[in-house]
Formats: sequence, C-alpha cells, structure tokens
Amino acid sequence: MIQALKSDDLITKAGGRFKLCTLIQRRLAQLMDGARPLVERDGRSDLEIVMEEILHDKISIGWLQDSESSQNESVAAADAPLL
Repeated sequence: MIQALKSDDLITKAGGRFKLCTLIQRRLAQLMDGARPLVERDGRSDLEIVMEEILHDKISIGWLQDSESSQNESVAAADAPLL
C-alpha cells in the first residue's frame, strides 16, 4: 500500500501534494485519538488505512466557515461530520 504514495492517484484525489500531506496528517491524528477506520483494518497500519480511505473516496479535505467568517481546514469523512 505504501507503493500507492508513488502513484498520482492519491495526489489527484486529494487535490495536490500539499493537500494530500495535510489530509494524511489530520486523519492519522483522528485515528490515533480513537476515531474508527472507514475501511476494514485487516492488520494494516494507520497510514495504510488512511491511504485506502482516500483511494475509496471515504475522506477528503473540507472547508468550514465559523462565526468569525474565517476558514478552517478539516478532514471530512463520508460517514462522519466535519471536524
């Protein structure tokens, strides 16, 4: 699964290398804080889980507007609210 980082599929789905890096970092933090994976674990590492979630369009970068009209970046999951 780490080979997937060498292909352009993940980069394209995330919207660029920097967005991919941000998405992976934020989703890894969520998983480490106890969030449930959106794909079967099957003995894979958290990084492999995040890449699989991206490939299956389970998560993406989302933008929220707060009360002060500033934009906050967050990870949006298909089955979970924006954080």
